[in-house]
Order: sequence, then C-alpha cells, then structure tokens
Amino acid sequence: MAMKDRAQAGATSPERRRLLGAIAAAVAAGPAGVLAARAQPGGAASGSSDTRFPVRPITLWVPWPAGGATDLTMRLLADLAGRQLGQKVIVENRSGAGGTLAMPILQQAAPDGYTIAQLPHPALRAPHIQKVLWDPIRDTTPIIQISGVTFGLLVPAGSPLRSFEDVVAFAKARPGELTVSTNGVGTTPHVVMEELAARRGFSYVHVPYKGTSEQMLAVASGQVTMGINSNGFAPFVDSGRLRLLATLAEHRNRRWPNVPTLKELGQGVVATSPYGLVGPHGLPPAVVATLHEAFRTAMHAPAHVAELAKYDQELDYLNPEDYGRSLRESYAAEKRAAERMGLGRGG
Repeated sequence: MAMKDRAQAGATSPERRRLLGAIAAAVAAGPAGVLAARAQPGGAASGSSDTRFPVRPITLWVPWPAGGATDLTMRLLADLAGRQLGQKVIVENRSGAGGTLAMPILQQAAPDGYTIAQLPHPALRAPHIQKVLWDPIRDTTPIIQISGVTFGLLVPAGSPLRSFEDVVAFAKARPGELTVSTNGVGTTPHVVMEELAARRGFSYVHVPYKGTSEQMLAVASGQVTMGINSNGFAPFVDSGRLRLLATLAEHRNRRWPNVPTLKELGQGVVATSPYGLVGPHGLPPAVVATLHEAFRTAMHAPAHVAELAKYDQELDYLNPEDYGRSLRESYAAEKRAAERMGLGRGG
C-alpha cells in the first residue's frame, strides 16, 4: 500500500516531477551540475536560476613563490575578499616558467568560480616566444585588474656601476662578462633587457631565477652583475644592500625621487606589467559579478592599499569588460614586440 501511495503521489504532483527532472539533469551534467543544483535556494534543486555562490572555499592560484611580494599582497587580498564572499579564498602557489604555470590549471578547471588565478603580464607574452598549449585570451574569463608593478635596475651596493651608461660601457668593454638576473625567461625584465641590449649594441648573460628573494640575494652578494625585478627589491635598496640605477615607470618613484627612469634617460622603455584576476573560460556572468564585487571591495581596503605601497604599487582598477579589452590589446602588442625583437617562435 505504501508503494502504491508513493506512486500515486509521483503521478499527481507536477512539482515533484519538476524536482526529480532537475535532479536527473544535474546528475547527468556531472559533479559541477550537482553542485549548481545544490547551490540553489530551497534545497537540492529548484526552478530558479538564482543560485548561491560561493558555497565552498575558492582557490586562488598565484604563479610566484610563497613569501614574495606578490604572494604577500595576494594573500591579504584573498583574505579580505573571502570576508566579502562569506567563504575562504585559499592561495596556492605554482611558481616557475616566468609566472605562467597557473594557465594550465585554469585551462583544465571547471568554469564554476571555485578556481581563479592571478594573471601576470608574462602570460600574454609567452605564447609568442615559445610553444604553449594554452591561450591567455581564449582560456580565461577576466574578473578584475588590480595593480601594476615597479621595476628597477639594481646592482650591489659596492658595485662600481653607478648608472645605466656605466652598465653599457662595462658590457662593451668586457664582452661576455655582464651577467643580468631576472625572474624568468620571457618575463618583462627579460624582454626589457633584450630590447636595451639590441638598441645599445651590447651582449649579456641571462641568469633567470624563480623568485624575487633569491634573485635579490644573488645580486646583493655579487653572484651577478645586475638584476632587473619588481616589487621585492625595495627592502634591499632601503637597507643599503642594493643600488637602484633606474626604474622602468613613466615617472620617477616618490620613494626614490633621485633615481631616474629609463624613459628620461632616453632609452624609450616604460614597463609596469599590470595584473589582475581571471577564471577559466566560460565563467557565468553572475559568478564573475560576485567575484568582481568582492575583490573590488577588497582591493580598495586601506590594509591592501597600504600593503601595495610597501612595494611601491598603486591601484590600477579595471572592471571585467575593460580588463578584457586591455588584455586583448596587450596580447596583440606583445606579439608585435616579439616579432620586432626576433623573439618569436619562428625568429
């Protein structure tokens, strides 16, 4: 009798049939579908498309070593955004390959908003100078642009090189002896050095490092002649262990007003390497909006602004639409630059 009652209830309840149909569709869609169904208000599934997000922690991939300047600022940002979202934003590091190792993760991640990553500028350059299986435009969904970085040319405090012209003269007088460290092949510092060497007609030995801290220690100890890096060099300069020869920004840095820019030295180079957050391709607009609002609030929080200031960074906010446009423009510009400098895969 009980079985007959259940069958009759199922046959006479349109709402129950809709509920069962939604659950079946979610199961057919796999784990992501089940999660979406569970996230809907009022139970396992409902006819509403208004889903709750997030319902579990979010993973933010940072393609730089733990403990570095970018990692520290991103961890603070993640904590602040998590408070807005009501769920933890957990930072995971995957360093190496010039800051591009989060891209394969995004390419394979489900477009549900629970896997996002910092997108550094080198990811827009790498496909033009080496073979990769991912595309920074095709395989991502822009969420928000956050900031840019301050790059500098640095030598040991006791180095006889006191200007960029001294570096050029040294390289020309002693071919093969100028060693220059960067944070990886294809990164902005590496490309800048290639352009400077081509313009001024000198050669150098490239020494790539995975992270800022080990690179700056190598420069300070004299293991390399000069280093080019961002953000994390400030404590080494302020403590007197490194000498800052020039910066790569549009204007002089307020922290070191006596240090010239490469642009004002007549080298025609300006580099700030803006970065932001992206998700996998196909991220639903509602999820993008939720993440964007949380991180927009977080990035403007006084604590985050103060943390950026430690590394001479300022906010450089762009919404998803403008950030996407900027990424496409930069991607095309990097292709032209690689071809012009002979860094292309065919060059």
